Amino acid sequence: MTEAPFCDRPPLTDRVNAYDEQHLAIYLRLLMAEEEGADWREVVLVLFGLDPALDPCRAKIVHESHLARAHWMTETGYRHLLQPRAQ
Repeated sequence: MTEAPFCDRPPLTDRVNAYDEQHLAIYLRLLMAEEEGADWREVVLVLFGLDPALDPCRAKIVHESHLARAHWMTETGYRHLLQPRAQ
């Protein structure tokens, strides 16, 4: 289960944000679960502690929105992580 508090939907920004940085491990685990063909219901239960039987709509939103952001990180967002940061 995630240790960092999570939103139902990650903030959608055109750059990597603090939420993304706090949830990188979750994003990676979501991508790995997808690649392995894991059932989304099991994934959302393990990673977010949400029981899809109790609140299927919310569980689906959390899973789909975070997985979409994880894909964005692999396609676009990672570039921002590689850029030097102002100190």
